[in-house]
Amino acid sequence: AERERGITIDIALWKFETTKYYCTVIDAPGHRDFIKNMITGTSQADCAVLIIDSTTGGFEAGISKDGQTREHALLAFTLGVKQMICCCNKMDATTPKYSKARYDEIVKEVSSYLKKVGYNPDKIPFVP
Repeated sequence: AERERGITIDIALWKFETTKYYCTVIDAPGHRDFIKNMITGTSQADCAVLIIDSTTGGFEAGISKDGQTREHALLAFTLGVKQMICCCNKMDATTPKYSKARYDEIVKEVSSYLKKVGYNPDKIPFVP
């Protein structure tokens, strides 16, 4: 069902170890219909990776008042996830492709919102 719809429905786990850390990657659904599953995965996390749609319209929808980007950032903070990494996805679909201006706009807007939520934006890396 997930592949057919092109969305994550349930949480998935991958575990690995480094010489210093024991890591579990939790892929939690981003789709509004499966927010309970997202909360289950996020409540176990030490760090969240917030995937941000960089496309025209996609970013604006995600960062809007009822958008998923905003909701997920707020839920992560509320659930005690104090570390976050922001990844700007679909940069190849910006105009022009890989637009630095678009990336800078996203970093500015998301950082501003994350500060309102309670995060320190200076401690949050953004990855284009």
